Amino acid sequence: MIKSMTGYGRAEHSTDEMDVAVELKSVNHRYLEFSARVPRNYAFLEERLKRYFQQRVSRGKLDVFVSIDASRQPGVAVELNEPLAEAYAAALRRLAVCAGLPEESLLSRIAQYPDLMNVRKETPDEEAVWSLVEPAAEEALAAFMRMREAEGQRMKQDVLERLDAILRQVAFVESRSPETVKNYRERIEQKVRELLGDAQVDEQRLLTETALFADKVAVAEETVRLRSHMDQVRALLESGEPVGRKLDFIVQEMNREANTIGSKAQDMEVTRAVVEIKSEIEKIREQIQNIE
Repeated sequence: MIKSMTGYGRAEHSTDEMDVAVELKSVNHRYLEFSARVPRNYAFLEERLKRYFQQRVSRGKLDVFVSIDASRQPGVAVELNEPLAEAYAAALRRLAVCAGLPEESLLSRIAQYPDLMNVRKETPDEEAVWSLVEPAAEEALAAFMRMREAEGQRMKQDVLERLDAILRQVAFVESRSPETVKNYRERIEQKVRELLGDAQVDEQRLLTETALFADKVAVAEETVRLRSHMDQVRALLESGEPVGRKLDFIVQEMNREANTIGSKAQDMEVTRAVVEIKSEIEKIREQIQNIE
């Protein structure tokens, strides 16, 4: 199933001692770029999360955020930095004397200063923590994938509709090309008759000129290749594999064929059709930039 590279998912899991939340989001990127934010005491989770998601996500800039509340866990202690507290108190007393303020109004602020208290926790049990983080990551990933798949289906439908629009213009170009050659022959013949009057027209020379023009403006090879590329795009859209990079390459080839048809166009109607084809190809290209 086609997936978008844009997605979001979040999940929470709890035990009597710990609450865990895993949040992930991604945007389009040429390859997989992974980053994780985890609490300071749980840095070991980064590598585990990276391995976990690399096996399940192929492309996109993936950001993972993990929050852990272990305040209910036994072995948590609050430590006072007594030397620092005493230094703050002494400095505030001196300030109170200099400013003529009551000590109480300043000393009450000591507890607000950073680094006075430190929450000390026992070294976390990595396996126990992972046993809680993993199901949260799995649930968040499931929501993330559902969002990606839903967006991918919308993009797939849009691309298919644009392919149909291109196909209509290609059919018009194919039907119009013989008419272009016929009109060219009629114009050449008319000009020759205007120049020669009643003199006999050299039919062989006229046929030669018409054949040269027909070869110059022939676009059958290009339209056949363009149709083939569109068939490949349709087949890839039905694939269950990540196909974004393949689609990008094929769309470049489609644009190349459209440019060649445009360079050969000697008819205003064909030129208009080519403009429409290139416009639709560009819109497809924009869409597939976000396909995994």
